[in-house]
Amino acid sequence: MGLAVALIEPQIPPNTGNVARLCAATDTALHLVEPLGFSLEDDELKRAGLDYWDQVDVWVHPEWRAFRHVIARERCFYFSSHGERSYLDAPYTPNSVLVFGNETDGLPQRVLGKHPQRVYRIPMREGIRCLNLATAVGIVLYEAIRQLGLTFDAGPIPFTSE
Repeated sequence: MGLAVALIEPQIPPNTGNVARLCAATDTALHLVEPLGFSLEDDELKRAGLDYWDQVDVWVHPEWRAFRHVIARERCFYFSSHGERSYLDAPYTPNSVLVFGNETDGLPQRVLGKHPQRVYRIPMREGIRCLNLATAVGIVLYEAIRQLGLTFDAGPIPFTSE
């Protein structure tokens, strides 16, 4: 069991495809919580994920409760522009699940309200509503990897020029 990314009701196929490619590159599981705004056979989804789909551990959950049934609450960190603390301050663990809402609505209010102490944000300039979903996932995932000192087959990830 390692890091995982969860997308709640994603709507835009290329975003999810790009997140899947990121998960393949980092050996990170991907959880998709339905309803999805597209079919898993969508050409744009497949194109964005390139030929890495067979290298991604993808879990599809029919709804939020099904996801919550298999993923313990204490593993989840939630990311939203409504969070008060920086993603840099999240206490990531090797089995953390990084949870993101969809491109239109973000995280559901029921999730934000239930877990305010576990909601983090990526700081942005005032007047910018949000980042692209795939970009936000990449920022947070690589920060968790950096903090945890995780490595891949090619050895440690060189985060410094030393």
